[in-house]
Amino acid sequence: MSTQDSTSNLERDIFCRLTRNRYVGQRALFAAFEPAESIRRGDAIGSRWLQSQQHTHYVVASCVDSNIHYPTDSSLLADGIRVLSRGLARIARECKSGAVKVVNHARAVKYRLLEISRAAKSLTPVNQRRMKKSYQQLVALAGQVVHQTGKVMKHWHKGKLPVVGSWLSVTTQMARLAHFLPLVGKVIQQTQQRVFRGNTRVEGKIVSLFESHSQVIRKGKAHKPNEFGRLVRVDEVENGIVSGYQVLEGNPDDTGSFLPALEQHLSCFGRAPEMATADRGFFSARNEREAEKLGVKKVAIPARGHLSHKRAQHQKQRWFRRALRWRAGIERTMSHLKHPFSMTRARYKGDRGFQRYVGWSIITKNLFSIARWQELKKLEPARKNNEQGDADLRPAPQATR
Repeated sequence: MSTQDSTSNLERDIFCRLTRNRYVGQRALFAAFEPAESIRRGDAIGSRWLQSQQHTHYVVASCVDSNIHYPTDSSLLADGIRVLSRGLARIARECKSGAVKVVNHARAVKYRLLEISRAAKSLTPVNQRRMKKSYQQLVALAGQVVHQTGKVMKHWHKGKLPVVGSWLSVTTQMARLAHFLPLVGKVIQQTQQRVFRGNTRVEGKIVSLFESHSQVIRKGKAHKPNEFGRLVRVDEVENGIVSGYQVLEGNPDDTGSFLPALEQHLSCFGRAPEMATADRGFFSARNEREAEKLGVKKVAIPARGHLSHKRAQHQKQRWFRRALRWRAGIERTMSHLKHPFSMTRARYKGDRGFQRYVGWSIITKNLFSIARWQELKKLEPARKNNEQGDADLRPAPQATR
C-alpha cells in the first residue's frame, strides 16, 4: 500500500517525478528551492532564462483544498472518539490484563450520527430539540473518552502503567494520544459553542483532526462559499514561468500579498519588473505607491468602487487595458496547476507535506513551460524561413497608371 508523499508510487506522482528528473537533478533542484522563511522561490532555471526580460509580473491568490472530508461537528467528534479509543485499545493490549479497560463506542456513535443527520434535514423546533439531545449524548461520549485518555497518560508519566508488552509500541501510542487529545478538546468546545450557545465564530476553529493546519477559506464563490485548505499566492512572469509562491496563514485580505510578491521578485531577479498587474482585490493606494518606490514603472491594478474622472481616464490608457488582458492569462496558469498538475487538492500529509505538494506541482508545471519554450525556439528559424519563402513567391504588385 503506497503512502501519498514524495516517494508515492501513484501513477500521477511517478509521472511528476519522471518529468522533473528529466530536466534537472533532485539535489540541485532542492537547493534552488530552499525556502527563505515562509516564502519559497519558484523555478531557478526559468528565473535565469528570464533575466533579460522581466517585463511583466502577475499576482493571484487561490485556495488549495486539503485532503479531508467535509467537516461537521458531529463527524469531528466521531473522528476524535475513534482515534482516542483505538490508541487506548492498542495500549491495553501491551499492558497487564484489566489495567486499561476500553469501551467500544462505535455503535453508539453511529446511531448518534444518524439521528443528527435526520434531525438536521428539517428546521422545525421538534427536530432542533432532537438534534441538540443527540449532540449532548455525543459530546458526553467524547468527554468520557477524553477523560479516560488523560487518566491513562497521567499514569504513564508517573510510571504507574503496568506494561508487560512492547514499550516502544506504548510510547508510540502515547505520542499519538498527546497529539490528538488537545485537538479533540477543542472540537468539544467549538461544538458546545455552536450547537448550544449559537456562536459560529469560534477562534482557532478545527476543521480536521488529521490535517489540523487546514483553515476555512471564503472567497465569495456562489457555488462554493466555504473551502477547507490553505490560501496560496502565485506569481507569474513571461512564458508561463511561476517565479514564486507562498502558502498563506488564515484567510487574509489580498491587498497584503501584493508587496511581498514584488519583494520576492526583487530577491529572485535582482530588479523590479517593468509592469506589475493583479486583479482588483489587490488594489490599494499604498500598494501602488510602494510598488513605484520599488522601481515598477507601470502598476496595473483596477480600483474598486466608484471611480473618479481622473482614475477612470488612467484605467482607460492603452497600456493599462493591455496589462489587464495579460493578467487574465494567469487564470489559465491556475487552471493548468489545478487540473493537469493536480493542485486542486494537496494529498501529502501535514503542513510540510502540503507545502511540498504545492511546490512540486509548481516545479513540474515550470518544467513543462520551459520545455515548450525550448521547442518554440527550435521551430522559430524554420518559421522565419517559411515566411521569407512565402514573401519571395508572392507576386509583385502591378503598377497602376
